[in-house]
Amino acid sequence: MKLSQYFQELQSVYDAELEDLTSDSEGKDILRHRLKEKREQVPFLLPMMKSNPEMVAVAFHDAFKYLNPLKIELLLSKPLQQLTPWAELSKHLRLEAWAESLSKTVLQHADGEQFMVIAAALEYLNKSKLSRASSPSVADDDQDDESEHEDDGVHDVHGVRNDMDDGDSEDGYDLEEAGADFLAEQGFDRKD
Repeated sequence: MKLSQYFQELQSVYDAELEDLTSDSEGKDILRHRLKEKREQVPFLLPMMKSNPEMVAVAFHDAFKYLNPLKIELLLSKPLQQLTPWAELSKHLRLEAWAESLSKTVLQHADGEQFMVIAAALEYLNKSKLSRASSPSVADDDQDDESEHEDDGVHDVHGVRNDMDDGDSEDGYDLEEAGADFLAEQGFDRKD
């Protein structure tokens, strides 16, 4: 996912805002309570939507269901001046029932439509970051592969030794057979 500079900068302050709401000074999780308070304050926070959208956008935390993530990812690559209009973007997502009335309040404001687009994008970034953090990354897999194969032989990208000239290793390992096995694992038919 490629982010525009606008969303790169805004993502970090949005995440920081959410983190500030998450726990109290004793470390207790009070996010639900603080989000409820923030949602009640939205009518008073509307003037901040343009200058500090992240401070208002947290009120929409967990408000969106994304029907077409590719539309959101395309949006994230655009600068502020080229964002998809809310009328178009709203066709590709659904608001939770509790967020419907909150969105109506926001959309009555002159900057409301642009803000809703930004809020949906920031929440998508937050959710996708959490899902990436909870799943093992490709980089971690690559590091594991490298540590497993730390010998003086040469390996290709799949960890198969390829420093033998004739295709057969001293222990009878056949590179052609290994290649056929790999292709079969990928769903290709074997050549016989």
